[in-house]
Amino acid sequence: MKPIKVGLLGLGTVGTGVVRIVEGHQQDLESQTGAALEISRILVQDKNKSRSIAISPDKLTESPWEVIDNPEIDIVVEVMGGVDLAKQYILEALERGKHIVTANKDLMALHGQEILAKASEKGCDVFYEASVAGGIPIIRTLVEGFSSDRITKIMGIVNGTTNYILTKMSQEGAAYADVLKEAQELGYAEADPTSDVEGFDAARKMTILGTLGFHANVALSDVSVSGISQVSKEDIAYGKRLGYEVKLLGIAERQDDHISISVQPTMVKQSHPLASVNGVFNAVYVYGEAVGETMFYGPGAGEMPTATSIVADLVAVVRNLKLGINGKRGYTPYKEKKLKTDEQISSKNFILLHVEDKAGVLAQITQVFAEHEVSLESVLQHPNKLNPKAEIIIITHDANQASMKNVLKAFETMDVVHSIKSVYRVEG
Repeated sequence: MKPIKVGLLGLGTVGTGVVRIVEGHQQDLESQTGAALEISRILVQDKNKSRSIAISPDKLTESPWEVIDNPEIDIVVEVMGGVDLAKQYILEALERGKHIVTANKDLMALHGQEILAKASEKGCDVFYEASVAGGIPIIRTLVEGFSSDRITKIMGIVNGTTNYILTKMSQEGAAYADVLKEAQELGYAEADPTSDVEGFDAARKMTILGTLGFHANVALSDVSVSGISQVSKEDIAYGKRLGYEVKLLGIAERQDDHISISVQPTMVKQSHPLASVNGVFNAVYVYGEAVGETMFYGPGAGEMPTATSIVADLVAVVRNLKLGINGKRGYTPYKEKKLKTDEQISSKNFILLHVEDKAGVLAQITQVFAEHEVSLESVLQHPNKLNPKAEIIIITHDANQASMKNVLKAFETMDVVHSIKSVYRVEG
């Protein structure tokens, strides 16, 4: 079989990794697919830029159309990032009958349905394993490994930057701002870290996982998002004292065909496997009705882990080419999307209150919970020499979100409650 020619849009960190694997693993790839893979054209911004790998100059181009319009190229790999141009190039390539492999989570979260519909129309493959959790094959697992099961919950750490920050805060007792600065200096966090630390990056990934796991067309706007910028070292210290670690979790749940998806800092019981996922690593916990609980763990980003997922998708496209089944496994959500109301979303909760240090205050606080039918698992008062007010920590039993909002609203009107310092979901 003649070599399968690949066009690459982008030659940054991940694109470089793709070239390294394809050129360095030729024998392995050919034995798996029965065909040689050849990267024939690569879109770059500057052909004269020095690079960490040796690439023939005649493979480089500054024009995307030399990739998209090239009749010899069978597969286009998009690793340039961004949304608008990437979407334009991918749709143009699909129009010309080219198969697509992309690592672009922003694009697939925002425009995935349009792209997959075009691919189905043109009989093309679109694979995007590398868009979520880097080197962890979670998308293929959801689509293929769980095809005979019903997924009820997907919960995971899907952003390495925030996990690195929270890990350092937990292990060193450091403040958020100090660890963020260090993460930026090490290259783990961007100069503008908003997308990571405010949970937007994780929300895009959970949009993709929710769509695949629940077979419903989940939109980014369906995800409730809260980031880690308000997490204090005191919150983490209190959590540790009670046996919890703070993690930024994406949580997608289904019950009676109603779904909820959120990204939020969460108190995770230290006995739960996700509590020990540290640094820039990712992990996704999947609950299936038949299989029970499973967890997938590995590097969430980086040149080679992400490139590994991209090349695995390339192999899948080539196998489909040989079998003549490209575009036959397009993923189309077939279930109506029904979002849970606040009354249907429930969890345990951790609440830290600063209150007047006098008799009767605790009784008033527990009365508020009773009025809104929220039962309590534990109530603790910790002395804090730095705070003249009393600090009360409450952990509830499962309570619905509507009741919790009413409880917090009531606290805001009470003279004895000086501040609602922290509120976290509790898992595990």
